[in-house]
Amino acid sequence: MIREIVKYGHPALRTKGARVKDVTSEIELLAADMVETMHAARGVGLAAQQVGVPLQLAVIDVGGIEDRPSTMRIDNQDVPVDRWMPLILLNPELELGSEKEIGNEGCLSFPEMSGEIARAASVRAKAQLLDGRRIIFEATGLLARALQHECDHLQGILFIDRMSSAAKATLAGRLKRLQKETTEAR
Repeated sequence: MIREIVKYGHPALRTKGARVKDVTSEIELLAADMVETMHAARGVGLAAQQVGVPLQLAVIDVGGIEDRPSTMRIDNQDVPVDRWMPLILLNPELELGSEKEIGNEGCLSFPEMSGEIARAASVRAKAQLLDGRRIIFEATGLLARALQHECDHLQGILFIDRMSSAAKATLAGRLKRLQKETTEAR
């Protein structure tokens, strides 16, 4: 089922997610709905906060995106990224690489807005999968960027918080309007 994606101004976006303790049928359904919602919105990632549920659950799908390639390594072996997509992560934790790169980012909770964001070029991720297994992997490219963006959401951090003040200033009017529309719609 496609769920409504909450917009900037909704309190769930600023809420740190609770850890997922058990994989219940409700968690499995939420994850499936999030994947369907992300695909319908043509996004590459979605955090539970973005559908109004403050949990440590994120979905990512960078499969088939060739203009912003990704790499994934498990146990020091390169693995085909597409084989792991969509990636459904519970309680993810990231270790950020020291090298930074600037890239353009958007967010489904900020329609038609984007900005240049500095992120770590590589990450090491630890998370639980829906089947209960723990996964540890390294990522670069769009996958690394999407992981950082979605894990920020899980902590109540938004991509605008990572923008330079000049970039955020250029969006100030649009942000204010979106926040007002969201507040009035609630």
